[in-house]
Amino acid sequence: MTMNPVGWFEIYVQDMPRAKAFYEAVLGYQLQPLPMPGGEQPGMEMWSFPGAMDNAGATGSLVRMPGCPSGGGGTLIYFACEDCAEQAARAAKHGGSIHREKFAIGPYGFIALATDTEGNMFGLHSMK
Repeated sequence: MTMNPVGWFEIYVQDMPRAKAFYEAVLGYQLQPLPMPGGEQPGMEMWSFPGAMDNAGATGSLVRMPGCPSGGGGTLIYFACEDCAEQAARAAKHGGSIHREKFAIGPYGFIALATDTEGNMFGLHSMK
């Protein structure tokens, strides 16, 4: 296989302005509106995380779509950061919560688990 296994991710949300503000504040990214291929879809809205197709790793978007609930569901996305404790603290400060504080995962660095304003759990990974 010549690619990383994950090529794209979507985080389903119910309140897009709240979710967008949360992820921008926690991760320090500016999300960009993602136009729908083929034109507008009633009730659907997408905002993409920054990324480039030729960079390593995957990018994705927040998605508001009728009939697609947010919340826990068995898929966990990890965002790379310098120090995952810092982003976990930001999550709690901006309306989310910390599910598990920063902890070591051996030679693979550290992770923290947080929950966003929509009830989705996500991971934060850092090497320090």
